[in-house]
Amino acid sequence: MAESVSSDASTDGAEGETRRDFLYLAAGAMGVAAVAGIAWPLFDQMNPSADVLALASAEIDLSPIELGQRVTAKWRGKPVFIDHRGPEVIEKARDVEVEDLPDPEPDAARVQKPEWLILVGICTHLGCVPFGQKDSDPRGDYGGWFCPCHGSHYDTSGRIRKGPAPRNLEVPEYIFLDDTTIRIG
Repeated sequence: MAESVSSDASTDGAEGETRRDFLYLAAGAMGVAAVAGIAWPLFDQMNPSADVLALASAEIDLSPIELGQRVTAKWRGKPVFIDHRGPEVIEKARDVEVEDLPDPEPDAARVQKPEWLILVGICTHLGCVPFGQKDSDPRGDYGGWFCPCHGSHYDTSGRIRKGPAPRNLEVPEYIFLDDTTIRIG
């Protein structure tokens, strides 16, 4: 009789350990699922909202911009200068001795198509908006843009030529979707 009791006890013990292992695994899996269910909304709230995603890029139709005209668009709350340059302006921008510039950069590196110059219209000195978009605006000594706050002069390629600004006007990331439409951002 003692033998049968010990054999029953060992059988129950083996089954108990198997059930106990399963319960541990099931409880652990439920705990992981609960933590993930609580943590996901916390991580998901860090994604940008729909209004921020809408500002991330802007599509601009270039067809109404005439040769020689400069317009200002908005992207991410910043002014973007779009200059439809003529052949003489392009030639003037290309003929500059790049080595003599404070921030050397050839005109070809600043444009995808020579007739279209796309720039973020914020002075790299203190963040002012330079003049030069309207025909009545002063365009500085080099025919580009002029920041009246501290006297920075930019050329027809948006490169700093004179004044305290340390860098050229920024060229935003953009692509041509077709011949008359660009997407900035």
